Amino acid sequence: MTYQAKDYSKLIGMEGFSETLLKNHFTLYQGYVTNANKLLDTLKAMLNEGKTAIPEYAELKRRLGWEWNGVRLHELYFENLGGDGKFPESGKLASLIKENFGSFENWLKDFKATGTMRGIGWVVLYQDTLTGNLINFWINEHDVGHPAGCNPLLIMDVFEHAFMIDYGLKRADYIEAFFKNINWQEVEKRLK
Repeated sequence: MTYQAKDYSKLIGMEGFSETLLKNHFTLYQGYVTNANKLLDTLKAMLNEGKTAIPEYAELKRRLGWEWNGVRLHELYFENLGGDGKFPESGKLASLIKENFGSFENWLKDFKATGTMRGIGWVVLYQDTLTGNLINFWINEHDVGHPAGCNPLLIMDVFEHAFMIDYGLKRADYIEAFFKNINWQEVEKRLK
């Protein structure tokens, strides 16, 4: 079955994100969907033809992680946007952040510091599904560095395509705009 790209055009008009930036980002995401589908089809055909012991099969399997996570991380990113950015003072997420970081302000400082580190990638607030603890992680590439057994809650794209059209090299300004648009209800729904 072919995976269908989701429509995130409802995000157009979000404060701090130009239409040009968002449309370019949506196009990039749709490219990940297209490539993931192509890889899945090719790998299935190679499996059916008994071509699993060749280097090409192995390389395509490795590439699938990049394309697949490019799809899913962008979906999680877009879906945790479109809100008013007001962090809920109560609820399970607020309690866990206070428990794990001492306060929302401490968590926010850590998340933003992670987001302003040099490099490209993602900042993800993960919940360890074994302990329930929350941890902010830097993820260099789509397919490398994700902590095993953790559930992504809040995803921030810090690849250049997420901000350079609007903010140039001012990543911290992009991060401020990101926080003004978080849909915290969506983030809370992701808790396990």
